[in-house]
Amino acid sequence: MTSAAVAAALMATAASLLLVPRGGLGKERQRRRPAAPYALAVAAVAAGVVVADEPRVAVLVVIVGAAGLTGARLVARHREDRRAAVVRSRVVELCATLHAELAAGQGPGPALARAAADWPLLAPVVRTAATSGDVPAALRDLTSVPGAGDLRVVAAAWQVAHRTGHGLGDAVARVAEELRGAEQTRRVVTGELASARATARLVAGLPVVALLMGSGAGADPWAFLVGHPLGLACLGGGLGFVLAGLTWIEALARDVERGR
Repeated sequence: MTSAAVAAALMATAASLLLVPRGGLGKERQRRRPAAPYALAVAAVAAGVVVADEPRVAVLVVIVGAAGLTGARLVARHREDRRAAVVRSRVVELCATLHAELAAGQGPGPALARAAADWPLLAPVVRTAATSGDVPAALRDLTSVPGAGDLRVVAAAWQVAHRTGHGLGDAVARVAEELRGAEQTRRVVTGELASARATARLVAGLPVVALLMGSGAGADPWAFLVGHPLGLACLGGGLGFVLAGLTWIEALARDVERGR
């Protein structure tokens, strides 16, 4: 196996370390991806540089490796956003089901157990309620899970109802209404941002289309990009600008979504 093939295999390993979900806690319990996969990915790229038998291959490994790591990080963040959206929807469903169970005459503990029966994330809260523990504190312990921040509002409603004696069902119903409205607003904002994200991704793909058209017209742009020092500089600069633009657009979109 040539050094270029070994380097390519190491870079593929580096990208897979960032794209494969980490096991252990389950998808909804994953708060932040640990630093270890990134360190291993960087080490894989560095190993690819070491095994390269010529400077050109080493530079190409660095360029493609850096681009792959950045692209993998963007994909990982997109997956995290999708998981967070699912968790936010589950919180709204929890409030609606909890209100329905309380309206049917169930006590707070049994109502919570029935509302969270198919959501393992809330198992510690259900156990706390069954032992007459501090349910608001147990709910707040879960707010660090991506998308579960609204559980803080549920915890506040539970605590106020417990201290004042007012009906928990009415409080949870108001929380569900507020969260449902916030979720609708978030969907509108996400829809408005979708066009900007789609445009950025389209622009990012245009250089590849241009290279394919050049190859189809009888030219050989790939040989220049990977075989000439100036071509490597163009390749590195182009990939850097494309990924910086995508990262910038995603950062702006996430800021808007958080500050909706």
